[in-house]
Amino acid sequence: MKSRSMDGNGALEKEIPVTHLLDRYKRTRNRTVSLCAPLRVEDHVVQPAVFVSPPKWHLGHTTWFFEQFILSGIAGYKLFAKDMAFMFNSYYEAVGERVLRSDRGNMSRPALDEVMAYRDHVDRALEKLLEAGSITPAMAGILELGLNHEEQHQELLLTDLKYILGHNPLFPAYGPFQESKVENGISCPVEIERGVYAIGHSGEGYHFDNELGRHLVHLEDLTIGDMLVTNGDYLRFMESGGYSEHDHWHSEGWQWLQENDIKAPLYWHHMKGSWYNYTLQGLAPVDRTLPVCHVSFYEAFAFAEWKGMRLPTEAEWEVAQGRFNWGQRWEWTQSAYLPYPGYRRVPGALGEYNGKFMVNQMVLRGASVATAPGHSRPTYRNFFHPHLRWQYTGIRLARR
Repeated sequence: MKSRSMDGNGALEKEIPVTHLLDRYKRTRNRTVSLCAPLRVEDHVVQPAVFVSPPKWHLGHTTWFFEQFILSGIAGYKLFAKDMAFMFNSYYEAVGERVLRSDRGNMSRPALDEVMAYRDHVDRALEKLLEAGSITPAMAGILELGLNHEEQHQELLLTDLKYILGHNPLFPAYGPFQESKVENGISCPVEIERGVYAIGHSGEGYHFDNELGRHLVHLEDLTIGDMLVTNGDYLRFMESGGYSEHDHWHSEGWQWLQENDIKAPLYWHHMKGSWYNYTLQGLAPVDRTLPVCHVSFYEAFAFAEWKGMRLPTEAEWEVAQGRFNWGQRWEWTQSAYLPYPGYRRVPGALGEYNGKFMVNQMVLRGASVATAPGHSRPTYRNFFHPHLRWQYTGIRLARR
């Protein structure tokens, strides 16, 4: 038995065996649970900032997605509990009321064991549907979206739990998770000639709707770094007064700096005359050879100004990316998050997935060490507000 997956705009793609969908579903769902295995029960409910969601909420929300958008329309399916939609809807206005994002840390109930029972209930129902070969092309498309959605939440889960543990006064270790590696070799900047290039998704393979609308862009001659900015590079910026010289900063960035008393990347601590940073393996001295991490767009822009360079645009990044290694850090670009030519939101609640966020956010390209295996691609468009830095964000520079 085969089904056919659909892309973000509902266009039919290649046929996919149901056995493949079943296996992928199980692997994706199991990985989310395995990421929580090193946590204590208490770790699952903490919310130290509005933009951070407790791990328990991620476990419930990714489950609600499949129940809401697939199972609720199946004859005979019984909801696990009527309150789950209210507790675990994120931002989908079309499907009803929900707990405010800022209140997710107040959700001591449902308890963790109830949320895990909820996951089991939904998994058994969906696996039964797949095993019976009862999935329609429309369901297969939503299922593939749901799996990619859960992979996104796996990354958010890791970054959220790092924020939770990293703001614990004991700086507890999560486990042996490698966050960085040295980029070896001699730097050889990438040169791109002036010309017209195509960017955006094309061909087969999964993609989100914001990648669609492949189009031509004109680029001037470009020189872009083949290596990321390191902690050592960034320390020199700090030591030269980078956080105290307003000339490097956007006005809005300078205001953010002053209001929040920012003096270093997130998770950096000045202790006993030296800089330390918290990683998922615990607190350790800053390693100058590793790529800098957890910087905002404001900080990335200021660093580039200090260097007499600039951030690349997302088009420049996509055209050049095949000639350098990427994947350790989400890389800030100087491109605002806007729709590509011809972009159309899909109808219904799923149309809220990307389109309504295309304002006041900046594009990041690449992937990070926390990105789920197989989830990255050259046309992927991540986006965040310019002050946020709890993701694994880094810097690649281009010549002015």
